[in-house]
Amino acid sequence: MATANDIRKGMAINYNGDVCVVLDSQHRTPGNLRAFVQASIRSIKTGKSSDVRFSSSEKLEVVPLMTRKMEFSYKDGQDFVFSDPETYETVTLTPETVGDASNYLVENGIATMTFVEDKAVEVVLPSSVILKVTDAPEGIRGDSANNVQKAVLMETGITVQAPLFIKTGEKLKIDTRTGKYMERA
Repeated sequence: MATANDIRKGMAINYNGDVCVVLDSQHRTPGNLRAFVQASIRSIKTGKSSDVRFSSSEKLEVVPLMTRKMEFSYKDGQDFVFSDPETYETVTLTPETVGDASNYLVENGIATMTFVEDKAVEVVLPSSVILKVTDAPEGIRGDSANNVQKAVLMETGITVQAPLFIKTGEKLKIDTRTGKYMERA
């Protein structure tokens, strides 16, 4: 058993008989009151998020997490289908579970998936991915002073600011944490 002070983002806890993933936690000590931990949690069964307050010394049961490398296979309607490269077992996730990672998923791209009780709860991408440019407008002549950039459309549908010399069909390295252009690949 851990105390509420020990919970961190990404951990899984047992809360009111339901396994929940901690989305965010903050330790607060208001003026002359007792310290508490304010946490945002998401239920694995229902998928609903809620904000809860724990006493800083309250005991919580931590549920073990398991991580596996998974390969993005394809998009089935709105859902995302991943497969384990070793066992070929498939996992289908909703857009809510995938979140912002959907902007950087390409076929056969590797992602780390976190499981709690055999249910996927989070998709973590590598720090950078290589994406192909599908549409890059021509740079305007004379626009070369002071690192001018243009908006280019990537194969996943996101728009990234890139230098003027980038053309359609090139591959770019994109930072998945910030969504910014890093370099040509």
